[in-house]
Formats: sequence, structure tokens, C-alpha cells
Amino acid sequence: MGLQFDIDVAAPAQGIPWIPAKRWFSQADDGLAQEWGGALVWMNPPFSKTTPWVNKFIANGNGMALLVVSRSKWFAQLWDKADAVMATPADLKFERPDGTQKTISFQTFLFAMGDEANDALHAMKLARVR
Repeated sequence: MGLQFDIDVAAPAQGIPWIPAKRWFSQADDGLAQEWGGALVWMNPPFSKTTPWVNKFIANGNGMALLVVSRSKWFAQLWDKADAVMATPADLKFERPDGTQKTISFQTFLFAMGDEANDALHAMKLARVR
């Protein structure tokens, strides 16, 4: 992506080596209860109970979020508020902690907020950016 994130706000306990973040909040840290302070965040939250994560991401206004497509109100709100949106390629693989890779059956999207994340999403050239 060409970004160095300030915080991965929903990381596993040990962080994720391939997400370049200066620090991270694990489930034990409760990323929703932490202050994000306008930092450039990476957010790939649990796919359940997404609404509070999206609300906080929108309020923060700076970062990149990876989320599944949804008919929920939060998806429409983020679609409207994001500076840029890109559907990820259908063959996108997700790396597991053990190093194996897996595709998922859900369409995912990257949402960018703020100039730096917006520029990075456009620079990826993986798919059309809205």
C-alpha cells in the first residue's frame, strides 16, 4: 500500500507483520475504547458488530479500512463518507497466522479517509477507485 500506519486498531495480540503499523490495539486493548486521535489507522475489524468500528473510523477521518460488503446501514454510511472506495480483487488471499493463505467467499472493499490513505488507494491500481 505504500503507507506506514500509526495504529492497527483491531489487530491480533502480536500484531500483523505485513501490516506496517507503528503500534496496534489487540482485543485485550479494546481498540474501540482507545483514543485514535486522528491518527492514520488501519482497520480490519471483526466482521460481526461492525457498526461501532465504522462509526469510530468515520469520526477519526484518517485511515484505511478493509470490510466485507453488507446491506447494513453502516456500509451505506461509510460508502457516502469515505474519500475513496475500491472493491478488492475476487482472488484476494488473506494470510493466516500460520503463514497459509485463504480466499474468502465474501466481497471485500477498501475504504480510505484522509489525503494520505486516498492517495495510497489510488496508487495501488488494483481496481477502479470510486
